[in-house]
Amino acid sequence: MLERRNLRQKFRVLLVHSHVGTESAGGRACRTLANEFADRNIETVVAANVDDGRSMIMADTALHAMLIDWSLPGSDGRDSDNGAAIDLIHTVRSRNENVPIFLMTEPGKARTLNVEIVQAINELVWISQDSATFVAGRVQAAMKIYLAALLGPLTTALANFNQVHEYSWHTPGHTGGTAFLKHPTGRAFYDFYGEHVFRTDLSISVGEIGSLLDHTGPIGESEKYISRIFGSHRSYTVTNGSSTSNRIIFMACVGRDQVVLCDRNCHKSIEHGLTMTGGVPHYLVPSRNRYGLIGPIYPDKFVEASVRDAVARNSLSRDLSDQQPVFVVVTNSTYDGLCYNTRRVLEEVGGWVDRVHFDEAWYGYARFNPLYSGRLAMHGPSSEHDPNGPTVFTTHSTHKLLAAFSQASYIHVRDGRSAIPHARFNESFMMHGSTSPFYPIIASNEVAASMMDGVGGLSLTRESIDEAINFRQIVGRLHRDFAKKGEWFFRTWNPEEVTDESGKRVAFADASPEWLATDANAWVLHPGENWHGFGHLEDGYCMLDPIKVSVLTPGVQDDESFADQGFPATLLTAYLDARGIEVEKTSDFAVLFLFSIGITKAKWSTLVTAMLDFKRDYDENRALERVMPNLVASHPERYAGLGLRDLGDQMFAELKKTGQTRHLQSAYSNLPEIRLSPADAYQELIRGKVERVALGNLANRTLATSVVPYPPGIPMLMPGEAAGPADGPYIGYLKALQSWDHAFPGFGHDTHGVEAEGGEYYVQCLKS
Repeated sequence: MLERRNLRQKFRVLLVHSHVGTESAGGRACRTLANEFADRNIETVVAANVDDGRSMIMADTALHAMLIDWSLPGSDGRDSDNGAAIDLIHTVRSRNENVPIFLMTEPGKARTLNVEIVQAINELVWISQDSATFVAGRVQAAMKIYLAALLGPLTTALANFNQVHEYSWHTPGHTGGTAFLKHPTGRAFYDFYGEHVFRTDLSISVGEIGSLLDHTGPIGESEKYISRIFGSHRSYTVTNGSSTSNRIIFMACVGRDQVVLCDRNCHKSIEHGLTMTGGVPHYLVPSRNRYGLIGPIYPDKFVEASVRDAVARNSLSRDLSDQQPVFVVVTNSTYDGLCYNTRRVLEEVGGWVDRVHFDEAWYGYARFNPLYSGRLAMHGPSSEHDPNGPTVFTTHSTHKLLAAFSQASYIHVRDGRSAIPHARFNESFMMHGSTSPFYPIIASNEVAASMMDGVGGLSLTRESIDEAINFRQIVGRLHRDFAKKGEWFFRTWNPEEVTDESGKRVAFADASPEWLATDANAWVLHPGENWHGFGHLEDGYCMLDPIKVSVLTPGVQDDESFADQGFPATLLTAYLDARGIEVEKTSDFAVLFLFSIGITKAKWSTLVTAMLDFKRDYDENRALERVMPNLVASHPERYAGLGLRDLGDQMFAELKKTGQTRHLQSAYSNLPEIRLSPADAYQELIRGKVERVALGNLANRTLATSVVPYPPGIPMLMPGEAAGPADGPYIGYLKALQSWDHAFPGFGHDTHGVEAEGGEYYVQCLKS
């Protein structure tokens, strides 16, 4: 008999009373109540003062009810005129609007209650008069109601099914994990993950769970539930990531030889959409700044007259009988955290393009904090969407910055002109779906939505924003303190000064954190401000997302020239990696850190400490054997005997020599010659009319596959485009990467579409 490993969830209640543990009448009443809870298998967590109570409320989300003493003293132990209890109630309700709150009081003290407090709590408890049995019963009943409503429709159905313990004669063949238990390897795997994940890995044959392909049953209800929370007319759960979500939308919206306006700052899945549909792209080229950070598409790029003229001159579309764009796709936010004013984008394109898609894979949290108001696809109530406006789509990679399993994704739709009815849209959905989806992924998509519903979303996003601001300000103050001593330190990419709520210019590091967290103007890229490097951008058009923090390394000056001294960001990334700190993205002189809803003070405090340690080790030129021992062990002939600053100097000199940053900016700011569409180039690829070409022979050849530097996974060259001259930006950039990879083993680049062999780069090209 297998031991029982998974017990049913136990109820837990927080009791906050200053007499807990004493022999006073109040203390005895609390003890009697706790004993009654224990008899009902309810765990009582106690706090004897307001500070402990607040800490537990903030830290422990597995509390299913709160009992708070109305006469609780303040932090100083004195009578607080009910202020301590009010503070705790507000703390609870700012994070959870549904958890039951029972207010413990006496008849003579209840007259100090006001309407606001009575509306915020569930019940009053007369601690000296009500019996412990009665109070515990009321609390238990409230907890059951609370827990029953905590999960969405699908997760509830899965939990209920898990309790039925049916014999299954259908797929999957492991039948609730039983098959794994028949072999030691399988048993180890089973024990690693636990029983529930196997018991909820089900089949479409389980009718009571519903069908993802038909959107029926609890799965269909789950998508309606998600739609309500995210403000769409309808939403879809996708279990193959936002790459698949993007392809689903493309194949539902775009036909062969129809013109598509594509953000050149697009994920590779957009290229896949073009390849699969035969759509004809007209690219909208975004901006880049001196650090290589990706900026927005400027508003004038969306102007109808100029776009129509460009489409008419585009070699791929000039001979088409119908040159009307049917679809536009824009990446929001950019990988480096720049968010569009989506209303402004829709003003430009919404009147003449019927379908607009915002790829918001990294931005699924934006709806839940007012700081991002007007800067997301599903802004405002869905009922206010103009039916005569464009149909708007958005995709979210739920797992990226919300709480969901990897590959979980959403599609959200608001219908307008040329709306695609569900039945038609679902044909594309089913083409990319499976009859055997992983149900825990589907459930996690629903849980992510549940967590963002109501005050939960505001609380979670605000916590991320607050922590990001704290980190930015601490780094800013450290930079300032070191600068006073004539020393270097890292900076974060944000304004050095802001105009605060009083109209005064103050250092960003000294601005009110509360104001920074609530006023979007603090994060807007105002025209002409030098810090952002995007020139005279239309005011209010673009905003920096505070939770996407780029840490800048020294080496690039405000005029875009190289400083006398510096080092590339990859050196910092390698140093952090050696200390168990993984970053999101590394550019030439910037490292991106994501302050997701999983961030903690301890996590970013450790990062600050590591940055200070890097400065010390760099300034002292500490031996690489000490600071990056694995690197030296892997490549002793290259790095033995070098110090950290020695390596930084060599890397900095290499960047200067090859012009890597300059080539990158030029490559992504200009379009190459387009000879074939991605779809036509792919047809040549599958027919084998391609050959592998060495980088030294790549000049003016036509690419068969895209060249995509990772990160961030944005195509530099698309299939069917010309590589350009040998001294041009595209080949120049690849030559710089090849030279770097040869010079610094262990610091190589990951460029999709490029094969590295014997120190030489090769690319698939169409045969001449």
